[in-house]
Amino acid sequence: MTLIKSISGIRGTIGGEVGESLSPLDIVRFTSAYASFIKKQNCESNTIIIGRDARKSGLMTSNIVSGTLIACGLNVIDIGLSTTPTVEVAVQIHQSAGGIILTASHNPKQWNALKLLNNKGEFLSEMDGKKILSLVENNNFSFEEVDKLGSYNLDNSFNDLHIEKVLNLGLVNVELIKKSNFKVVVDAVNSTGGFIVPKLLEKMGVECVKLYCDPNGEFPHNPEPLPENLTEISKLVIEENADFGIVVDPDVDRLALVCEDGSMFGEEYTLVSISDFVLSKT
Repeated sequence: MTLIKSISGIRGTIGGEVGESLSPLDIVRFTSAYASFIKKQNCESNTIIIGRDARKSGLMTSNIVSGTLIACGLNVIDIGLSTTPTVEVAVQIHQSAGGIILTASHNPKQWNALKLLNNKGEFLSEMDGKKILSLVENNNFSFEEVDKLGSYNLDNSFNDLHIEKVLNLGLVNVELIKKSNFKVVVDAVNSTGGFIVPKLLEKMGVECVKLYCDPNGEFPHNPEPLPENLTEISKLVIEENADFGIVVDPDVDRLALVCEDGSMFGEEYTLVSISDFVLSKT
């Protein structure tokens, strides 16, 4: 069993001893420390946005995090199954005090994690992360009396809001994309990219062939988007005569592409190609 504490949050495997895995008690302690940190920031908002990927431990972890934040006097807006970028956008839209993303990113299904955001929807700085780690180690947090408990609200509208924000970007020419009649294969490793990526593509008139797009948390292959893990989508792109393939990790903050011939266009080149495109338009 493994438990790793860092300035960006806490991650570990589910099941095992306290302090040696991502146990419920470890989740409570880390969430409580984060809540104490947020309350000291004197933000105008008293609300934390939380969202999760589709891994099996997600609902359990989300319930523990929500209850702990409420016990600390913070209000919770739970956006449910979503992506890391969506939670970041939701923090900005709602102008909340912070956000917590419940995902272990590209790690296998045995893992889960808490990724912590500030009130700008950004990951914490090294200095702020160290403050939270100090609070955890010293058990330096407290809980509110009953009349000062926070509230809970489930709001699953942010996925659609995020899609609309993408479609409204100046660099996204929806009509031109529709005219291109693209056919794309999507491998979302049975997590939240399985519904948000196809929905975005379909709104742009793209024919979407879904591979592992059922958000049930059963990862059919190693979820890290590396060539050795993507042999099935490479074959399917060729079989479907698709224009290209899209691969995302469980929380959709990593992207790789598969060319029409089934070859891999790795994520290390994705940012470069996007930067070149942006520069060509400016």
